[in-house]
Amino acid sequence: MNINKVMENLDKNGIKPYFVETKDDVVPLVKTLIHKGESVSNGGSETLKETGVSDLLKSGDYDFIDRTGLEGEALRQSYIRAFGCDTFFCSSNAVTENGELYNVDGNSNRVACIVYGPRQVIMIVGINKIVRDIDEAVTRVKEKSAPLNTKRLSCKTPCEATGKCISLKNDNPLICDGCMSPQRICCNYVISAKQRHKDRIKVIIVNENLGY
Repeated sequence: MNINKVMENLDKNGIKPYFVETKDDVVPLVKTLIHKGESVSNGGSETLKETGVSDLLKSGDYDFIDRTGLEGEALRQSYIRAFGCDTFFCSSNAVTENGELYNVDGNSNRVACIVYGPRQVIMIVGINKIVRDIDEAVTRVKEKSAPLNTKRLSCKTPCEATGKCISLKNDNPLICDGCMSPQRICCNYVISAKQRHKDRIKVIIVNENLGY
């Protein structure tokens, strides 16, 4: 894996790349990219927890749009507020060597904010999420990201029970192949390639294995 190539191609695609050696380096960098008092929100992410970014957002220095414990209309309104926030934080399911971001969502508030809305998006990504191409990204989600996230979210899906997507039974599973569970988390698939709004999306690559 050539990190320099990944970063070069992210930059060519209008996605601002950063690189840090350890998870402890993430919060100091993030603090230079946002200002106190700004509105911030986040998608569900183990990586944000592992790097301390979740605690930073809750520190009181920022207008944190927190959906924890909300339901119904209150939850919907928090999603709408997050769509217009100054900075949205998340990870990415995969980053290709060609500088593409691959993300799959169930509820899809995360991919909605990645595509449009927040003034900037900051993604924190461990090196374990860097893949060769989109085909490897698709496989990674079916083999790793989706099964682990269904366990985290207690979703009753085949991959939660078996540890892998049922579509892998096929020789060449298509990107959207999967189960018919009402709790399926693979519902919307987003590939972010060349960006019109240069550097709106920022990717911090961490030289450690983080998240799913």
